[in-house]
Amino acid sequence: MLERLHIRNYRVFNELKIDQLSRINLIAGKNNSGKTSLLEAIFLLAGAGETRAAVNAHINRGLASNVAPGLIDVTFWRPMFSGLDMSKAIEITAHHNQFGKLNLKIASKRAQTTEISLDRTTEEASATNLSDMRSLVFHYNGPDDQQVEGQISMKGQGIEVRQDEIDFPFIATLLLSRFENLQEDARRLALLRKAKLGHFVLEALRVIEPRLQSVEDNSASGVPMIWGDIGLSELIPLPVMGEGLTRIARLVLGIASAMDGVVLVDEIENGLHHSILPKVWQVVDTAAKQFNTQIFATTHSFECIEAAHEALGADGFLLHRLEVSGTENRCVTYESEAISAAMRHYMEVR
Repeated sequence: MLERLHIRNYRVFNELKIDQLSRINLIAGKNNSGKTSLLEAIFLLAGAGETRAAVNAHINRGLASNVAPGLIDVTFWRPMFSGLDMSKAIEITAHHNQFGKLNLKIASKRAQTTEISLDRTTEEASATNLSDMRSLVFHYNGPDDQQVEGQISMKGQGIEVRQDEIDFPFIATLLLSRFENLQEDARRLALLRKAKLGHFVLEALRVIEPRLQSVEDNSASGVPMIWGDIGLSELIPLPVMGEGLTRIARLVLGIASAMDGVVLVDEIENGLHHSILPKVWQVVDTAAKQFNTQIFATTHSFECIEAAHEALGADGFLLHRLEVSGTENRCVTYESEAISAAMRHYMEVR
């Protein structure tokens, strides 16, 4: 489990320190305070220097499909760096209770490339089409002095990757509101059922739909997705039953798929009515303990924070509020007594 986190020069973070983390961490803060960026930073660290993160849809926020390959570096590599300043390396450092210190550095490197043509009549080489090409260099220090280096570069209309072999210290699953993958949900359910643990999903979904008798991964629609049995003559696709059921299923499946790792959830309350949020937090807490998974979840909702307090108690989670003042980043962590006081007096902690 991650116990401390330090981020420098990543997106909105000039420098951010969080000195205390728990199994369940709820991240609050105003718009553009860095809530999603915090999740991304942990996701990058869990990648242990894997250069493919630089073109991962979760990190480039879905822009890749709409951007010409030759503009990848300026479109979403540059915004990864605080203040768009690529002269300063991104650095993400954490302390893990099992693996100790973990550190990832991502630096920009500008290299000149020269296209050389050879005149066969004179056997003289001449340099033409001199251009600047930018690369991202990843350097990772992990458990047992493990060091991983990688580089990703623009090359023509594509990219070139050079990568050391990676031994990932822990799994990270990132669940963003803007990315929904019904096939991935079905695949995760199939793996969970294979391990005879599918009942965890069924029990979680009954929080919203008590009539639910079973859930299955099925390809009857032409693509794999999750279907449910609510006592009708046929199974029904889970998304048809409502966004809330799909959201809870995705949460539980994400937690199960990240055993001994972390799950990073953006806007955890999305699609869920405030009245069921206490039960949802109970489901999340049970699943996190069952699969030894650490949770980081962002929220804009006071009801969501209140529900976590009601379901888990003030000692069952930590609330972290991100604040930005000019170029300064700060994280205010509320421990049990402060959370209880905030709930009693309706203090602004979002």
